[in-house]
Amino acid sequence: MSDPAGVIAIGWPQLLLATGFMVVTGGITLALQLGVTKALWLGTLRTYLQLLALGLVLGWVFRLRQPLLVLAIIGVMTAVAAQTVVRRAPDAPRGSYVRAWAAMGLPALVITFAVTGLIVRVEPWYLPRYVIPIAGMVIGNSMNGVALALERTFADMDARENEILALTALGASPWEAARESVRTALRAGMIPSINTLSTVGIVFIPGMMAGQVLAGADPLVAAPYQIVVMLMVATADVLGSTLVVLLTFRRRFTPDGVFLEKGWRPHAR
Repeated sequence: MSDPAGVIAIGWPQLLLATGFMVVTGGITLALQLGVTKALWLGTLRTYLQLLALGLVLGWVFRLRQPLLVLAIIGVMTAVAAQTVVRRAPDAPRGSYVRAWAAMGLPALVITFAVTGLIVRVEPWYLPRYVIPIAGMVIGNSMNGVALALERTFADMDARENEILALTALGASPWEAARESVRTALRAGMIPSINTLSTVGIVFIPGMMAGQVLAGADPLVAAPYQIVVMLMVATADVLGSTLVVLLTFRRRFTPDGVFLEKGWRPHAR
């Protein structure tokens, strides 16, 4: 069965058949006593519920075509991504959530509307069918890099605690004391994007291009779209990681520039 656009539709019997993959995976984790079987099944259930709900919501949003609603959805997506980032960086200081939200939200808005307005040139500029999926790709793919950079910044600063204390005692500013940790964290956050850019089209066919090809598009038409996606995601990753680290590293120091050792730090986000 296919829809008018030529896409082969997947029904409930096929979905249940695909769930067999997770039955096999769950059996392996259970047999090896990995302790993640429950999380795996909950993740599968959430995948069903969240993506089906997304399909319903997007169908409604696409029909309404309201710019404020589109912006609100992007804001919610960024808020959830920021919460995920903070959970992955448990040692991040107070205020990291707001800073992560800003670090991902600003690049997401700029890059999304640059792509839709200047490159794809959709009309109107807020057309949900283009804006929301592109914003989702920008935010979702940059989230891992931002989380990695944030976690690595404070893990490296803790590992260098004695060195940083000595530097600040000698009169170094917080930036001078934390600079090496910031650089280490940003390099770590950029590695996934660099690896992806280096192997795309050889090791794997990315999701957007694969989806368009499955929908019947000419591969030479789908390829430029995927190139744009890869470049915008890599840019969002770098900008988001840089912003979140620069906005948060100073929170590990007092206003006077004294490094906060463990036991002297507020933990609230």
